[in-house]
Amino acid sequence: MRVLVAMSGGVDSSVAAALVAADHGRDQVVGATLKLWGGASDSGCCSVADVEDARRVADQLGMVHHVFNFADEFEERVVGPFVRGHAEGRTPNPCIECNRHLKFDRLLERARTLGFDAVATGHHARRVTTADGRFRLCRGADPLKDQSYVVAMLGQGHLARTIFPVGEMTKCQVRDEALRLGLRTATKPDSQDVCFIRSDQGREGFLAERLDLHPGRLVDHETGQDLGAVGAVELVTVGQRRGMGHGTDGRRRFVTGVDIASRRVSLGSPEAAHAGEVRLHTVCWVDGMPAGLCDPDSGGVATSLPVMAQCSAHGRPVAGTVTRVGEELSIAFGVPQRRVAPGQTVALYDFDDPDAVIGSGIAA
Repeated sequence: MRVLVAMSGGVDSSVAAALVAADHGRDQVVGATLKLWGGASDSGCCSVADVEDARRVADQLGMVHHVFNFADEFEERVVGPFVRGHAEGRTPNPCIECNRHLKFDRLLERARTLGFDAVATGHHARRVTTADGRFRLCRGADPLKDQSYVVAMLGQGHLARTIFPVGEMTKCQVRDEALRLGLRTATKPDSQDVCFIRSDQGREGFLAERLDLHPGRLVDHETGQDLGAVGAVELVTVGQRRGMGHGTDGRRRFVTGVDIASRRVSLGSPEAAHAGEVRLHTVCWVDGMPAGLCDPDSGGVATSLPVMAQCSAHGRPVAGTVTRVGEELSIAFGVPQRRVAPGQTVALYDFDDPDAVIGSGIAA
């Protein structure tokens, strides 16, 4: 089997490449680094140093290495929507959209064109094959490094041609293997930042170069009372507490809503910052819509499905009930949760098997 390994220049993808080469033979494995961001970068997986690290690791492993320039698609599918989302009061997750459109859809397409049978990545997630030949997407073995949330949009077509070599390993085991092999990335720190935002400019600096930022007013969530000014409504996100001050009761205030048109940001108490439900669009299923959710358009009656919902990459999964509303989903939480910012992803896990992803959607 010929495998194309996505090599970001980090330790996880380096070890993934080594494991695949050991399993399938170096002559059957090729490394590929995606050049995604055309601008200056000093972090993430798009810097010159990261590309060089990936190339040198491939050389250490005796593998051919390529660089694929997907910069135009990255601008169209990730950076552009990120900027437009903020202009419209949403908070998109660029890393998830990069996975969705570039690291899986686009890379799998390129791999197929070049005659590869599968793509391997360094994500901490697991692909499990069932007795009937279907694929399940499960959490990685290391609960502290699990990345199933950021790949929760994958379906059967993706999983049939995707390998997660480090999904069964802890991060310590990955680093130990890299040290054993003498890989230059063995002690390299994990990337923590959005690759197209420089550390010296931050999100505000990046967005200020690409859209007009407007001052606005802070208002009370319940009374509408004016509470002061905010420098740029486009930079505020639902759920935010930093910079929002305190209420008259001395408790921190949280953002409960952002209205770009009126340039108003609503603030509320910790209780007001929670909600009992969230609506999701752009819904994806790992293995088709679960049997517990029928299609109202077919004449059936929509039913509910218990799930475990995770609302952020490192968030705690919480119990909820999903109901179909047309092409969208509504999740009612068993206990009110911190409001999910519009544009953020919610990953859905099997209620009876919380390690197994069943789907995902984007908060409306």
